[in-house]
Amino acid sequence: MKQRPQNWNHLLIDSVMFIAFLITTAPSFSGLAIHEWLSLALAGMIITHLLLHWQWIVTIGKRLFAKTIWRSRLNYLLNALLFLAFTITVATGVLMSREALPLFGITLPRDRTLEILHRQASDLTVIILGLHVAIHWSWIVGMFRRIWPLRKPTRQPAVAQLEEVRQ
Repeated sequence: MKQRPQNWNHLLIDSVMFIAFLITTAPSFSGLAIHEWLSLALAGMIITHLLLHWQWIVTIGKRLFAKTIWRSRLNYLLNALLFLAFTITVATGVLMSREALPLFGITLPRDRTLEILHRQASDLTVIILGLHVAIHWSWIVGMFRRIWPLRKPTRQPAVAQLEEVRQ
């Protein structure tokens, strides 16, 4: 079996994470059980994503305050904020779980502060993820163009086109 290049694996994982994230941002659409379980699965996917990019994280982290291009520095800081916002979202979501935790016999009292923090962290995650996608847009488009290349229509001489119309 032919092995896929690393970028294809990254695109596949990133696409699945993005779709899962879109579904989890609408619990009224998916239902609370799917929202909670998919969020936990998404947390696992994000850990996988971080492990796949660990070398980049370490390399840019070492050069963050040294000589490096501004785009890498911005990307690193944005990713750190995204990780923090998502971690707060997941942690508060777990603490107020009504579907996943009770299956393990764990129930916690409802806390309005957790709900507010969960919503605010979730909203912030959506905004930062939008910026994350914007920064990586050219890579995303390039990868999709490799999957589905645009075929330019073949041009026929005008005479050949006229003959086709007459027939």
